[in-house]
Order: sequence, then C-alpha cells, then structure tokens
Amino acid sequence: MKIATFNINNIRKRLANLLEWLEETRPDVVCLQETKTADREFPADALRKAGYGAIHAGERSWNGVAILAKGALPIESRRGLPGDDADRQNRYIEAAVEGVLVGCLYAPNGNPQPGPKFDYKLAWHARFNAHAASLYASGLPVVLAGDYNVVPTDADIYSTRSFKDNALLQPESREAFQRLLGQGWTDALRRRYPREPVYTFWSYLRNRWPRDAGLRIDHVLVSGEVLERFVDAGVDKAVRGREGASDHAPVWIELR
Repeated sequence: MKIATFNINNIRKRLANLLEWLEETRPDVVCLQETKTADREFPADALRKAGYGAIHAGERSWNGVAILAKGALPIESRRGLPGDDADRQNRYIEAAVEGVLVGCLYAPNGNPQPGPKFDYKLAWHARFNAHAASLYASGLPVVLAGDYNVVPTDADIYSTRSFKDNALLQPESREAFQRLLGQGWTDALRRRYPREPVYTFWSYLRNRWPRDAGLRIDHVLVSGEVLERFVDAGVDKAVRGREGASDHAPVWIELR
C-alpha cells in the first residue's frame, strides 16, 4: 500500500502535472494540499477518469485539502479540526481508506512573525496535536500526511542563514512538532533517511531549485500500528523540476 502527500499549489492550474504523476506512480492514497479551489470547481471528474475517488474541503483561491483513493471513494470521518468553531480555513480532512485512517493537513505558514498569523499558526498546531493525541490513543492504524509548514531541525534545510526570522524555523514551531512526535508518532522520511539531507520544497525565488536549496516541510507521520507495516519512504524529487511544477515534491510511504 502506497500513501503519498503532495502540496499541489493550485490543482486546476497544475492538474496535468498531478495526472501525469498519478499515472506514473499509481499511489493507493494521496493527500493534497493548497488545492486553492472551491468544492464546486474541484476536478473530481478528471480524477475519477484517472481511477481515483476523492473528497475535498476547499475554498476559493486559498488553502484546500483533499484525499484521493485509487478505485474507491475515501470514507470521510472528519472535516476540520475540533476546538475552534470560528476557524473557517479548510486545512484538515480525514478519511478511512483500506483499513487505514488518513489525516490530510495543510498547517498555517505563520509569516510574518511575530503577529496574528504566527499566533494562529501556534494555536492551530495546538489543536492539531490535541486531535492527533486522541487518534494515537485510539489504537487505530493512522497516517498523518501533509504540509506541516515546520522545518523540524537545521538538518532539514539547506541553510538557516536567510531564515532566522521565518515562522517555519521558530523554536515555538519546532517545539510543537517535537511534542507531536513525543506522542509516539514516527517521522517516516527520517525513519528511512536518518541522516541524509532530504528536501520536499524548493522556493520559486532566488534560483533555489537548480541550486537544490530546499526545505523539508512535508511530513508523513505514522502510528505504531502502521510502523509495523512500514517498508519504505521517499520523495519524488524529479516532479519538482517539470514544466509548470508545484514548488513542492510528492512524499510517499510504502506499507506491507
């Protein structure tokens, strides 16, 4: 079973890129972020023709998350995080697929910091961590995949020099991620590549893709029940280099 996450950065603009990657790799489950489209404009028909059922929580121009399943419709279990009824940003969706509960997330960026956007980021992560704790305690096989907008350590970025004020690297952001891992979740990419530089995002600015000046902000965390089935993990880095590409590359795990 192959589960992937991909910040597509506008699904209507990059639908051809997405369909090409799906055809090449045929993952069983895909979590998408930054679809940047309303539900009524989501390309469900095109995805269905490609062999994927989909659920989507979107909003026009911003945010948006989706879960795709090969040959099936994901069974939705949650849309949005608990804990703040006033939060209308579509950043989390959850579904059961082939016996695994999959949470798809697009965490807030938080820039500029300090300020209200950073405050929202930290509050969102606190709510996410609380929900994740309940999922872990359930004993179910759970995968939490998406764009966490956190660079966990200095080893997860090409250079920290120009990022000292960036919300993705602030101690509070990193502490939130470490508290999540402290619940028992395993960072699948670091399980597979414990020391090597592994990046998932390369900005369009300052020639960062050709220089391989990347960051690791897309993560797949797995519960203990899923870890027992873990086989492999990786990044489809070449996808980032294609014409019209997202600034993220797909991240995937493979399970028995």
